[in-house]
Amino acid sequence: MTKAANTPVYSFEFFPPKTADGISKLEATSRKLAALKPGFFSVTFGAGGSTRDRTFETVIDVQKKSGIEVVPHLSCISSTRDNIREILNAYRDKGIRHMVALRGDIPSGTVEAGEFRYANELVTFIREETGDHFHIETAAYPEYHPQSSSPDRDFANFRRKVEAGANGAITQYFYNTDAFFSFTDRCEAAGIDIPIVPGIMPITNYHQLARFSDTCGAEIPRWIRKRLEAYGEDLESIRAFGEEVVTGLCTRLVEQGVSGLHFYTLNRAEPAIAIWKNLGLGSR
Repeated sequence: MTKAANTPVYSFEFFPPKTADGISKLEATSRKLAALKPGFFSVTFGAGGSTRDRTFETVIDVQKKSGIEVVPHLSCISSTRDNIREILNAYRDKGIRHMVALRGDIPSGTVEAGEFRYANELVTFIREETGDHFHIETAAYPEYHPQSSSPDRDFANFRRKVEAGANGAITQYFYNTDAFFSFTDRCEAAGIDIPIVPGIMPITNYHQLARFSDTCGAEIPRWIRKRLEAYGEDLESIRAFGEEVVTGLCTRLVEQGVSGLHFYTLNRAEPAIAIWKNLGLGSR
């Protein structure tokens, strides 16, 4: 396997809320998750920079109120160098030293990609502008990026991000550990030794999960999909089965010495906390 952190890092991801009610709910969620003392929280960045200001405000607010390091996502598609430079300077002025650098999605109706086409170009630009100020995470796709033309080309894209200066990677979520370990074995064989943290998506709503998975290319194994479909609108059974499945997934990953776990929370605390407790992470 690729290099693991000396101590596994556990983290939780949020999206920037749009409304006052959403802000209040995220504050409650971050307070509950802060009690677990994770390594950091992260906050997503909308397609084409559509949540730029809300991402910045959420990062600063959650970090101030929770006392936990908050890591902004920064995507470059549809952006200019001046846009990105302004954002980097704003985060640096606030003492932020850790970020997730991504290509991002092209907004609907947008034709031009902007001055950046790929995430490795963003990582290169961050290093040119700020040196080693930021610890940079990037994205990895054990089941391959849905827009990639081949597994080899997808892996080459990942390698370029590492060579550009990424310090670590967080994967797209998955439910097949073989895909993750095959990816990390390939990284090791290629001499890529940065920590690669599995992304974890709790299962609470089948239709929402299926929609996300179809978009991002994450496979829901047939046996899981069929069980979830059979529950219909029985949300309690979906939640219980999902908790069992994801706890088992995380157990296998932790037993193999992964660098940590990164939970995609969808701004909800309870599903991630249930898995956390099942894993006994509170005692680690």
